[in-house]
Amino acid sequence: MNDLSTKEFVKERIDLDELCDEIRERACSGEFDQQAYVSQDIIQKLKQLGVYRAFVPKRFGGDEISPRQFCELIERLSMADGSVGWVASFGMSPAYLGSLPEATLKELYKDSPDIVFAGGIFPPQSAELVDDCFMVNGRWKFSSGCKGADIVGVGIAPKKHNESQGLPRMAVLPAHKAKIEMTWDTVGLKGTGSHDLVVENVSVPEAWTFVRGEPSKLPEPFFKYPSLSLATQVLTVVGIGVAAAALDEFKKLAPGKASITGGAEIANRPVTQYEFSQAQAEFLAARNWFYQTMDVVWNEILAGRQPAAQQISDMRLSCTHAARVSARVARKMQMLAGMTAIYTNNPFSRFVNDTNVVTQHAFMGDNTLQNAGAMSFGLNPTPGYL
Repeated sequence: MNDLSTKEFVKERIDLDELCDEIRERACSGEFDQQAYVSQDIIQKLKQLGVYRAFVPKRFGGDEISPRQFCELIERLSMADGSVGWVASFGMSPAYLGSLPEATLKELYKDSPDIVFAGGIFPPQSAELVDDCFMVNGRWKFSSGCKGADIVGVGIAPKKHNESQGLPRMAVLPAHKAKIEMTWDTVGLKGTGSHDLVVENVSVPEAWTFVRGEPSKLPEPFFKYPSLSLATQVLTVVGIGVAAAALDEFKKLAPGKASITGGAEIANRPVTQYEFSQAQAEFLAARNWFYQTMDVVWNEILAGRQPAAQQISDMRLSCTHAARVSARVARKMQMLAGMTAIYTNNPFSRFVNDTNVVTQHAFMGDNTLQNAGAMSFGLNPTPGYL
């Protein structure tokens, strides 16, 4: 592949290592978890980093990096803090926004490509089309990163519209036109600020709506990449990053930690050596397959070919697998770390809780396994899987 490395991509804007150190320190202090959102100055630094212009076409001022580059960047940020990585992952939003009319995109990006988008899709709310505008009302859950958003998207079910394959339509509006109700109180990824959006009588022009999951008409290669697969991948890689942080944290802890009963340091115990190497092997295998499936599909697109259904299914399956392996690895590191790792503010507790929340997302549910299995037997998957 001819893509720049992640480090080359970010070096001219802001130092990634320094930012990750700052994020890690502030996350460990409890800042993001306690306030239930990522602070605005961190969002601004993510903009400087290029997170939100990563997939924006160059003709609109963006960078047009590859899906792998983006996921590697989100992995690095997630190693510093899962919540920051999760919020940054929605820098993939051009994959959805690319389905807006091109004239709308020109208006959206006319001042800057660094636009932060947050969405609340379900349940889609009824909206009537009057004079080329939808009247939007309702409440939507799970709007990750909404506290730092410039624009928001909400799911609507227009009357007299026949959406393709039952996919939801989203109405895009300035963030200040939506009210945020801070309902996000969870066991993990507390800092993502995935609160409720409430919209009351806001008129949204039809040109500022799109069908989520519908192929974009834009010509750049990125817009031929399966958007629902990418939406799954950028969340999966958060769990991968957190699990990588758990492995690194344990490697720092083990050589100097002895048992209160006078036993050998953890690193010198054969059972620890065995369990750690097994967890690390499982993690690296899952991570490598995750990126391999991505490379296969991206290379097909760059070659001007349509990715095969099985190749797309492999991406989805590798995501569910990687998310679950990452959660198991984080839990294993917590167990090996002993009693000190049970406290609420201990890093290993956060690693476990954050990776477990990733596995709970619908994109990583058991339906992925069912659909992948069905395709293995030559059967058709359920609508929306690919």
